[in-house]
Amino acid sequence: MHIHEGSLYWPGTMPIPPERKKVEIASHYDVIIVGGGMSGALSALALADKGLSIAMLDKRQMATGSTMANTGLLQYSNDIMLHELIEQIGEKDAVRFYQLCLEAMENLKNTAERLPIDPDFISRPSVYYASDDNDLKMIRKEYETLKSYGFPCDYWNEDEIGKHLPFSKPGAIVTDGDAEVNPYKFVNGLLQLVESMGVHLFEFTDMDDVIDKKGLLHISTSSGGFHADKVLFTTGYETLPVGKRIGADINRSYVIVTEPLDASSIWHENALIWESKRPYLYMRTTVDNRIIVGGLDEAKPQAPFSNEAIMKRGENLKKQLEALFPELPIEIDYAYCATFGESLDNLPFIGEHPTKRNHYYLLGYGGNGTVYSMLGSKILAEIMTGKANSDAQIVQLERSVTALTGGQSVIA
Repeated sequence: MHIHEGSLYWPGTMPIPPERKKVEIASHYDVIIVGGGMSGALSALALADKGLSIAMLDKRQMATGSTMANTGLLQYSNDIMLHELIEQIGEKDAVRFYQLCLEAMENLKNTAERLPIDPDFISRPSVYYASDDNDLKMIRKEYETLKSYGFPCDYWNEDEIGKHLPFSKPGAIVTDGDAEVNPYKFVNGLLQLVESMGVHLFEFTDMDDVIDKKGLLHISTSSGGFHADKVLFTTGYETLPVGKRIGADINRSYVIVTEPLDASSIWHENALIWESKRPYLYMRTTVDNRIIVGGLDEAKPQAPFSNEAIMKRGENLKKQLEALFPELPIEIDYAYCATFGESLDNLPFIGEHPTKRNHYYLLGYGGNGTVYSMLGSKILAEIMTGKANSDAQIVQLERSVTALTGGQSVIA
């Protein structure tokens, strides 16, 4: 699957990625990780911190799949609001899931500080505004719900929005504890770090099959055979090499990156900005004073091959940005379309397959994919080393989503 098409911004920020060490396949690994993007790299670090021997496999060059199209907005709030999630899965699990996302934000910050390269991780507030008066009640309810459970947030009415931003909206939630990051630098930094810790990286390696022989997994690939106790699939939006998805939709979204602007602060604290309507518009700034804008989601999995089609939607995004910030001289420098996945119940898929022993998954579907990857890596590092984790049941593969998947596992 072509998971992105068009001109990508992030590769130019690190034009010469680090060379990987050439290693021989070991006779045995504790864990084989299939997928060399954000989820795989964070999982490799979490497992390496536990002292496990690990090999990572990717069918292409690592960090060049969805990582290069990731817009790098990191937020503890989710596409499904907390009050909605409470209605869906109950107060205890919903609040705990939001707490896990907030903890993941702190863990991402701490991880960024460990990396051998600077991933441009910058703490930012987020502004989540009501797109129109019809959404104001919902926004206000979400603010009151977040506040009642102690999440860091504030509320702006229409006048307060006008004091901080050049556009008028009925109301907005302002959350603290969020951040922006260069995902391409972040994942390449993670790969350098885990490689220095002894993790073996195998690029351009297609996985063919996994066979369980008396508890030992035999993994056949285009680069040869691997043997491991466990296998972890972190393949993102790609088709799974073993098994298939049931509880997810694969869609596509469009992004533009502007030319640099002559301003040290483009808007209020260079906050992350997103809106309540669906599909929603979202935006952030970069360290070289560009604006990244995304949206116009479509229910199609394949990115279009036509640059003309991508630019047409890019011009649409530009108009929406100009409507909010009419004084900014906006020019498109990069435009692309990327595949993304959304689970049907708005939660990631993390855990062991219910029937295939020692087969694990970390699929962070949703607008908060990097945050899900972070919290998932911590959960998996515990359960894969034999420790109990009380949070694992919230995101397990076989969970109560009867209305969506007939009550079966979301990975078959």
